[in-house]
Amino acid sequence: MHVHSHSARHAAGDSRRVQVAAALVIVPIALLTLVSLVWLWPSSEPIETEQVPGVTQFEGRVTAIEREACAQELPDDVNGCGSAEVELSEADDSDRRVEAPLPNGPGAPEVDEGDDVVMIVSETPDGEVYSIVDHQRASELWILLGAFALALVAFGRWRGLTALVGLAVTFGLLVFFVVPAILAGEPPLAVAIVGSSAIMLTVLYLTHGFSLSTTVALLGTLASLTLTAALSALAVAGLHLSGITDDISTAVGMTHQVNMEGLLLAGIVIGSLGVLDDVTVTQASTVGELARANPAYTVGQLYRAGSRVGRSHIASVVNTIVLAYAGSALPLIILLVAASEPLGGVVTDQVIAQEIVRSVVATLGLVAAVPITTGLAALASRRAAEVEETARA
Repeated sequence: MHVHSHSARHAAGDSRRVQVAAALVIVPIALLTLVSLVWLWPSSEPIETEQVPGVTQFEGRVTAIEREACAQELPDDVNGCGSAEVELSEADDSDRRVEAPLPNGPGAPEVDEGDDVVMIVSETPDGEVYSIVDHQRASELWILLGAFALALVAFGRWRGLTALVGLAVTFGLLVFFVVPAILAGEPPLAVAIVGSSAIMLTVLYLTHGFSLSTTVALLGTLASLTLTAALSALAVAGLHLSGITDDISTAVGMTHQVNMEGLLLAGIVIGSLGVLDDVTVTQASTVGELARANPAYTVGQLYRAGSRVGRSHIASVVNTIVLAYAGSALPLIILLVAASEPLGGVVTDQVIAQEIVRSVVATLGLVAAVPITTGLAALASRRAAEVEETARA
C-alpha cells in the first residue's frame, strides 16, 4: 500500500513535469506571438485606397428585358442586343428604375428577369451610363455556407463545432490582422509568420484539445513553417521572382504600394499552413496511439513505425498540392500549351515558375514536417508511456 502510494505520487510528479516542460516551450512562443501581434497590429484609422474616379457601384434586380436585332454580329455574344430595366436596391424613388444595355463580351454575366445584379454608373460627357457587370450572389453564398456548417456539425458534432469556431478565428485573423497590416506597410512575410503562429496556437488547441499530441503537432508545424519561410525566401530571391504576374497583382502593387515579392512569400507561408497542420496532427496522433497500443516500443521503434505512416501520407498530400495549384492555374496552362512554345520556355516563364516554387517549397516543408513531428512525438509518447507504467506499478 505504501509502495503504491509512493509510485502514484512519483507518477503524478512525472506527469506534472511533462506538462511543465510543454508549458516552458509553448508559453514563450505564445507570448512572443502576442507581442508581435500587438507590435504589427494596424492602426484603427481607415485605410486610404485609390478608387476609380467617376465610377459608383450599385446592386439591383432585373425587372424586364427588351431584346432587339443586332446591327452586326457580336464577337462575344452573351445576351444579344437590347437593354435591361433594373430596379436599384438603394436609390431614391425618382431614380429607382434605370436602364442598362445587355452585357456582352468575355466574362459578361448572362442575365434574365428576376436576376440580382451588380451595376456601375459612369459619368460621361453625355450623362450617367449604367452597366451590368456581375451577378449578386450573397443569398446563394449564405445558403451554401449554412449547408456547410450544418453538415460539419451533424457529422463532427462537438469536433465539428470547434472546427467551425477555429475556421472563424482563422478568417478573423486574416481579415482583421494579416490583410490590414500588409496594407498598412508592414513586411508581408513577418505578418504572415506572426498571423500563422496565432492561428496555430488558437486553432490547434481549440480543435484538438489541450493534450501532449497537440503540443507536439504545434511544435512540428512551427518548425516546418519556419523552414518553409526560409526556403521560400531563398527560392524567390534565387529565381528573381517579383510577385507581379497579372493585372490584379499589378493593381495591388501600384495602388496600395504593397511589396509584391513579400506578398508572394506571405502567400506561400499561409498556403502551406493548412496542409502542414494536417500532417503534423496526424503524425503526432499516430505515434501517440502506437505508444499506447505497444507500451514496450522504444523511441526508435515508434519513430520508424510513425515514419512509415508519414511516408504514405506525404505521397498523397504532395499530389493534392500539385493538383490544387494546377487546377487554379488551368486557364494559364491551356494558353501556354496552345501557344506550342518549347517546354523549357514555358516552365521558366515567371507565372509558371512562381507556381512551381509554391508547389516545391510547400512539398519540402511537408517532407520536413514528418521526421520533425514524428521524432518529437516519439520522445514525448515514450516519456508519457513510462509515466503510465509507473502509475500502474
